[in-house]
Amino acid sequence: MQRLTPDNACLLVIDLQERLMPTMANAEAIIGNTALLMRAASHFGLPVALSEHYVKGLGPTVANISQSLQPGSCRFEKTRFSAVLPPLEAWLADHARPNIIVCGVEAHVCVLQTALDLRAAGRTPFVMTDAISAGQPQQIAPALRRMELSGCVPSGCLSAMYELAGDASSPVFKGMLALAKAIQPLPT
Repeated sequence: MQRLTPDNACLLVIDLQERLMPTMANAEAIIGNTALLMRAASHFGLPVALSEHYVKGLGPTVANISQSLQPGSCRFEKTRFSAVLPPLEAWLADHARPNIIVCGVEAHVCVLQTALDLRAAGRTPFVMTDAISAGQPQQIAPALRRMELSGCVPSGCLSAMYELAGDASSPVFKGMLALAKAIQPLPT
């Protein structure tokens, strides 16, 4: 089983776009938790990639996420549901990190197909269950189950942050703790 460390992980944000997010369940929490993951990625030195699906129809990435995108990140547009396309593949090859922290929408479409393609490419997606959503919430659980059966690792933002920190005596722990305390729980 792979473990998340600052040296072996990166973050992939999938399609958190202006016209799409108002239709998503728990959109505010998903956006907030993703922004926290992006800040944590910066804190831990993780590379970040962001996809945008059919910008002409779905609009750009929501402002909170765009503002959280660190310089040097990989940002690309797509029309294919899976984000595993040449720009992402090249970026992943450049960074040579086997573990991909995945968040975004929709769980049963772009997130699922991206996670399956990442597994097929020999990478381990860690799917953040509190940073993915869908317009039809009943689609989320089956998508998560399928990803897990395919070898993806379901996790949460809080768990991922603590795993990346690794030790309370680590110099990065204190800064991570402020981010961890701001995670928004999803309704049960």
